[in-house]
Amino acid sequence: MNEANIKLIKKLIKAKIRTEEDLNNFKREISKSSGDNPMSNRHLSMAYLNFTKNKRNKKDANLLSLLKTKKMRSLSGVAIITISTKPYPCPGNCLYCPTEKAMPKSYLSNEPAIMRAILNKFDPYKQTFNRIKDLKISGHPTDKIELIVIGGTWSFLPSKYRQWFIKRAFDAANGKTSKTLKQAQMINEKANNRIIGLTLETRPDFIDEKEIIMMRELGATRVEMGIQSIYDNVLKLNKRGHSIKRAIEATKLLKEAGFKICHHLMPNLMGSTPQKDLAMFKTIFKNPDFQPDLLKIYPCVVLKESQLYKSYLQGKYKPYPERTLNQLMEKIMLEVPYYCRMQRVIRDIPATSIIAGSKTSNLRDIIDKDMEKRGKKCKDIRAREVKDLYNPKEKIKLFRIDYKASDGKEIFLSWENQDRTKLFSLLRLRIPEYVLKNKPFFIKELEGAALIREVHTYGQLLGIGKKSIAAQHMGLGKKLIAEAERIVRKESASRRIAVISGIGVRDYYRHLGYKLEGTYMIKNI
Repeated sequence: MNEANIKLIKKLIKAKIRTEEDLNNFKREISKSSGDNPMSNRHLSMAYLNFTKNKRNKKDANLLSLLKTKKMRSLSGVAIITISTKPYPCPGNCLYCPTEKAMPKSYLSNEPAIMRAILNKFDPYKQTFNRIKDLKISGHPTDKIELIVIGGTWSFLPSKYRQWFIKRAFDAANGKTSKTLKQAQMINEKANNRIIGLTLETRPDFIDEKEIIMMRELGATRVEMGIQSIYDNVLKLNKRGHSIKRAIEATKLLKEAGFKICHHLMPNLMGSTPQKDLAMFKTIFKNPDFQPDLLKIYPCVVLKESQLYKSYLQGKYKPYPERTLNQLMEKIMLEVPYYCRMQRVIRDIPATSIIAGSKTSNLRDIIDKDMEKRGKKCKDIRAREVKDLYNPKEKIKLFRIDYKASDGKEIFLSWENQDRTKLFSLLRLRIPEYVLKNKPFFIKELEGAALIREVHTYGQLLGIGKKSIAAQHMGLGKKLIAEAERIVRKESASRRIAVISGIGVRDYYRHLGYKLEGTYMIKNI
């Protein structure tokens, strides 16, 4: 660390900054005395972190919080890191899907996550390591990482490559190289950067018992599937390559194994209409065959790299007018229930690559603000997350929603404020079909067990063991787990609970009496 930065940070500490206004005044004073432009928070944060590497120089959590850039990145309670697999052939031939040379199928070289992957030569270690480094420099804790793997159809990649890819991501989080994936996972249970959730992206026609077992061995807890449409004629017209029956079967198989499910759905596909699209989303949450936990909504756009471009030029396909699409999206967003989270409502494709269709990258924000003017509001999870609005004096209440899904029973528990506008913590409990009907299951350790598919506390991400004025580490998750155990004892035939725990959360469940059996944390109750 150079002498100029040491002097700067000593001045920063001496200034005893407590508010954002204090920080801005400090930056103006430094700028005035040096004659340079005001220094960025990122620069100050990097210099401050270097200065406090020495244990004699104690870190000021409040100052680090003020220096944080893009604060939304850790306000959902986790640090999200997205990495991409290398370019590889895809088994699909979808009409709308772009194919760019030397890029993963369905992704473009100018998308943010892919640009980062290209810079790191698609190396999983480099992608993970450098993303952790960037988040830390920006002031974000990386104790609890949600790792998301993109790049097309994960399940079509060679199994050796998949195991190596995930192992190297764990190695990066651990800061050391292990001989095997299992060893890397064991180290990560107590590492400084713990992978508490792993998401994989695939197609429903590649989900079977063997694939699910491998996903669990890798440490996966969530699966994103391209459903796209629930209408077989629309799927066929767009060359999707599978039926809706296959999507229903895959959804059930994954839920019965405890996974969280994210469905990708595409309004405005060739052969659909606004009326059919709206009916599709209503069906998704009324028909027990679907009931996803999360949604990514990708209104179809025309890209030069897709087969759809030719149909567009020939006049065979025309996207909805912007006003029609926005009105449709508002109706769709209002259909999403309390227990589902809309991850996205539009793809992160730069406008310069879109030939036709919506180029509005912040579509959700625009629709949310427009609805707010008319007294309407989404009730999905993302709309209600407490973020940085936690008030310890605010009264909170335990809510419960029961619904049928994939031949099992789902119970959604949540701590929220009285009018359900702030969500603090949630738990997904499933009584699977094999418990309800006393049937065998292909994962032996799950037989007879109820499933906790997710426990999540929202608000500012706090480091493991840290205390602060935030929803995390206030015991809300433990209370939800205790309530889930009570429900299973009183209302089901099961005497066991299995948790599809992320690798980095196993110790948390051990402290609550759960033990590792196979790839699940299990407790006899």
